[in-house]
Amino acid sequence: MSSSHHEDRPEGRPEDTSPALRGGAAFLLAQLGAHAAQLFAERIATLDLTPAQAGLLRLLDRTPGRSQRELADALGMPPSRFVAFADGLEERGLIERHRNPDDRRLYALDLSEDGRAMLARLREAGAAHEQQVCEGLSPDEHGQLTALLGRLAAQQGLTPGVHPGFRSVRADRPARGR
Repeated sequence: MSSSHHEDRPEGRPEDTSPALRGGAAFLLAQLGAHAAQLFAERIATLDLTPAQAGLLRLLDRTPGRSQRELADALGMPPSRFVAFADGLEERGLIERHRNPDDRRLYALDLSEDGRAMLARLREAGAAHEQQVCEGLSPDEHGQLTALLGRLAAQQGLTPGVHPGFRSVRADRPARGR
């Protein structure tokens, strides 16, 4: 062993080759997840969207007409923060609020025509992101990895299609600092 490697460790300690320091599965998931999230945020900032805004557009596409409270809960946002968050998307013409026909005290949210057009652009960005992040895998490996990660996410009780990071991230500002 070279002396330069030895100088980095306390005297007499053997080199640690534990899975945790080499990069166990949990560490690698965290490392790749943080990297992929940053790349995605940068990619969709060109659409003037944050990941949380993209998540809401995708959620409204899958489940239109939900109340602000239901959507806030699904995204893991406090309802008070969600109202201002939704206001910004409504001002941009990407979502529409309607009185809930079953309970006039509540608003239901839906994608607008512009919101559907933005969602199409978002899907293109998502496909390019998936390609970039997984380009080192064969199609079979990509399918296997996706299935395995889906199983782990379900076992951990994560909501499909909703990033848990929305709880702690400023949802109304794109990554490029706009």
